[in-house]
Amino acid sequence: MRIDLHAHSTASDGTDTPAELVRNAAAAGLDVVALTDHDTVGGYAEAIAAVPRGLTLVTGAELSCRLDGVGLHMLAYLFDPQEPELAAERELVRDDRTPRAQAMIGKLQELGVGVTWEQVARIAGNGSVGRPHIATAMVELGVVPTVSDAFTADWLADGGRAYAEKHELDPFDAIRLVKAAGGVTVFAHPAAVKRGACVPEEAIAALAAAGLDGIEVDHMDHDTDTRARLRGLAGDLGLLTTGSSDYHGSRKTCRLGEYTTDPEIYGEITRRATGAFPVPGAGGDARA
Repeated sequence: MRIDLHAHSTASDGTDTPAELVRNAAAAGLDVVALTDHDTVGGYAEAIAAVPRGLTLVTGAELSCRLDGVGLHMLAYLFDPQEPELAAERELVRDDRTPRAQAMIGKLQELGVGVTWEQVARIAGNGSVGRPHIATAMVELGVVPTVSDAFTADWLADGGRAYAEKHELDPFDAIRLVKAAGGVTVFAHPAAVKRGACVPEEAIAALAAAGLDGIEVDHMDHDTDTRARLRGLAGDLGLLTTGSSDYHGSRKTCRLGEYTTDPEIYGEITRRATGAFPVPGAGGDARA
């Protein structure tokens, strides 16, 4: 059983539509895929309608958080998308994405980079605009060779020359809100140092004490030693460990199913969730 619990669609900063994402997941030989767009559930309806037979969809989101000045992402699975308090916080984050992107574009222009809002809006389409869309614009202009190369101190990384802050959740509040909505929380890529500063292990311990369910261990931004260290930390703290591709379509090099989650861990996540249930495929054509 192959399970990938972290993937993005055009509802945020992926390049596959939600329908394409589930079809591509089935074509990649996955049995389970999670749709975890940034701070939005906007792709749910399309993805659910398109789930092919043989694939199960886990609905979720990747919530933008900040702790002591350090940005982090919290994966939330199988929560009630209609729960009002969590929905209101997601909306605050989404609403702040446009002025934040415009601020970063202004900083890039001051640095001599000719990115425009019109260009970034075209790239984002109907999705929730984010840094990867700005990075894609930079690639189009030949400023950087890849999207990942834009996430440095020179450009868009946390604290970088063109970085701008947005509204973000306190991760302790995120855990509380997701739990109140019947969901399960997993700290995404907690040691992805190339993305910028990471929270210390003491903070992960505090989050675990506050009800964090797990940490994403097997991820392209974690090397072998880091994965071993995180697995040991999870064992000490009683946390679940997941593996995921963090797929963004053609925007990043990661492939669906590049890293996967143990079926027993997936089973525990679904047992803990009360806000929503995994969606089995209803027989859609994976080739459509």
